[in-house]
Amino acid sequence: MTLFPEDGDRGVSPAIALYSILGFWLFYTMLVSLRAAVVGFESQMEMAARRMVVAIIGIIITWVLYLVLRRFDARPLALRIVAAFSLAAPFALAMAATNYYMFNVYDPTMFADADMQKKALEENYALVSIVEDAISRFFFLSAWAGLYLALSYASEARRVERRAARLERAAQQAELRSLRYQVNPHFLFNTLNSLSSLVMKDRRDEAEQMIMSLSNFYRTSLTGDPLDDVPLAEEVHLQKLYLDIEGVRFPDRLKTVIDIPPSLLTACVPGLILQPVVENAIKYGVSRTSQPVEIRITAREDGDLMHINVTDDGPNPPGDADGGNGIGLANVRDRLTARFGESGRIVYGPREAGGFAVLLTLPILRKGC
Repeated sequence: MTLFPEDGDRGVSPAIALYSILGFWLFYTMLVSLRAAVVGFESQMEMAARRMVVAIIGIIITWVLYLVLRRFDARPLALRIVAAFSLAAPFALAMAATNYYMFNVYDPTMFADADMQKKALEENYALVSIVEDAISRFFFLSAWAGLYLALSYASEARRVERRAARLERAAQQAELRSLRYQVNPHFLFNTLNSLSSLVMKDRRDEAEQMIMSLSNFYRTSLTGDPLDDVPLAEEVHLQKLYLDIEGVRFPDRLKTVIDIPPSLLTACVPGLILQPVVENAIKYGVSRTSQPVEIRITAREDGDLMHINVTDDGPNPPGDADGGNGIGLANVRDRLTARFGESGRIVYGPREAGGFAVLLTLPILRKGC
């Protein structure tokens, strides 16, 4: 059982309302019984029995009040407050009348002496007694009505919070999908340009090999949900397929080294998170020189964090301080932030020895991929 109703419902759930009513009446009955015992009234057992009857009837009356108040749950708060305290008055009067009947009308000789019985026959005595009792019971019911309003307001606040959380999750998922889907068209555009270049140079065998590698890459990368994480081993495998594609373009220039501890291969990472980084290394490192360029992918564990480093020793002119001005590294940064918050970071820049380095930092997760 939950404290608050589901999002489709307003107000306090019937179970919580019933518990609050029972708690109020239990406290009231114990307090009145304790008072009767201290004062030393006679016929304590008979009074206790009648008091229990009054309490049961009071529970029913308060439950009816709850059902009436529920009709105002969708109304403005000011109207609900007015309704709660206004409706408490007639229900308090009904409770006072019930109490008067049980102790003054139904076999009153057991609790009253001759003077009291004579006084009960006086004109307006019943009305005055009921009104006086109703005033005290009005405050009792008002206290419960105030509790109901507090619970109702908390329920509404909780409902709004849950709805806001769902909208935030939906927005985050939409952002992750959008960022992930940016990768594939960008990569495909560059690859098709390379393929076109091979065809124009009549390098048919190399073009056919690139087409097969491209097919394998997309078959692997498109099988998962964009929101799902993948094991680092699978992400590295995808980058090997991509590097095989680029290896057809640069057979004599591209060298790759992958050095990742086996313990980290099962860690979860966002799918294709390395793709823009490796692609940048090809675009701004390998393609701009006729000399061999080594692309190195390494990873290390640092407590609860994993550091993935992608470096190249290509030329990377000084003007390319960000490794290119495309969507690549910005896409990776946004995806890490959307997925891990402050725990996901990217740092990049030129290396002192030449080339470019990109360092990804993210939590080590081993479940959910």
